[in-house]
Amino acid sequence: MGEAMILSVIPDFLRYVFLGNEAWRWFVAVGVAIVVYLVILVLKGPVARKLLALAERTKTGVDNLLVSVVTKTLPLFVIIVALYAGTRGLELPEKTALLFKHIALVALLVQIAVWAQKFITSLITQRLTKRKEEDPAAASAYGVIGFFARLVLWSFVFLLALQNIGVEVTALIAGLGVGGIAIALAAQNILGDVFNSVAILLDKPFEVGDFIIVGEFLGSVERIGIKTTRVRSLSGEEVVFSNAELVGSRIKNYGRMQQRRILFTVGVTYQTPIEKLKAIPDMVRRIIEPIEQVRFDRAHFKAYGDFALIFEIVYYVLSQDYNTYMDVQQRINLGLYERFRKEGIEFAYPTQTVFMVREDGGAE
Repeated sequence: MGEAMILSVIPDFLRYVFLGNEAWRWFVAVGVAIVVYLVILVLKGPVARKLLALAERTKTGVDNLLVSVVTKTLPLFVIIVALYAGTRGLELPEKTALLFKHIALVALLVQIAVWAQKFITSLITQRLTKRKEEDPAAASAYGVIGFFARLVLWSFVFLLALQNIGVEVTALIAGLGVGGIAIALAAQNILGDVFNSVAILLDKPFEVGDFIIVGEFLGSVERIGIKTTRVRSLSGEEVVFSNAELVGSRIKNYGRMQQRRILFTVGVTYQTPIEKLKAIPDMVRRIIEPIEQVRFDRAHFKAYGDFALIFEIVYYVLSQDYNTYMDVQQRINLGLYERFRKEGIEFAYPTQTVFMVREDGGAE
């Protein structure tokens, strides 16, 4: 009865039927579409800016992330939603109504994908900003992770959109699976290097700047790429390794070395008096202990050599720098030479003693 009363006051020109609906229904539909459009714009514009300003005052980055996602709303999506809301009050042919429904659904899925992509990108950017200074190579890893995350996201949205508009996706998924296997087999080396680069950058067996040894090659890591890692050798040339090769190799990483254990031997002549031999370990200790960044471990009379009495000495250099180690060893060598010379202790070198026997049985 209420609707009949409303219709009774509607002017005759608004009762004109156009495309199966009276004119007044078209005016209402346009009004609803405009109102919905304006409401979404208000939520997207001023309100979102106020929320963003409020979020920037907080310490957590979650609210900033959510607001930045909300602001990534497509204008086309707003228009489609407004038009779809307006058409809800119209009597449309079944196929036309279904078309509008499918368009609105696809637009919603695309918008959700855009929001999700913005969320992924913002999250990766936040993590990367925190780690970029301490780990410049993290940019490559997060770039690869972001790429595959977006690829999976848009593939899922595409299949979901096809399914909701009535397309049978089972056969398509099966075809994509077979095609994916063929592509993976054709590009397995490239894909292997890509995934191994992510493994290197996340597991961090080495980082840019580390000095590593791989087999017979050694040098400093200059760049960790998507497919290869580049190492600058001591002689100056650049050595390029595939990431798959590095992951499958045994790597010595001197960049992670906190201290360097040094073992070396010193040989003295067999003519050295026993008192001097007993004093040598203490002499070595007194030479090594005062040196900075060095921890003395031990010095022992180890063995009888072919032409020398051999002392074994062990100490630690509390630095990973090779030049520091060589400076320390040089200082120790000079100290030993000076002290042995002062004590009259002779370093051994390859010698032979020849005993000659006379015919009368005597020796010379």
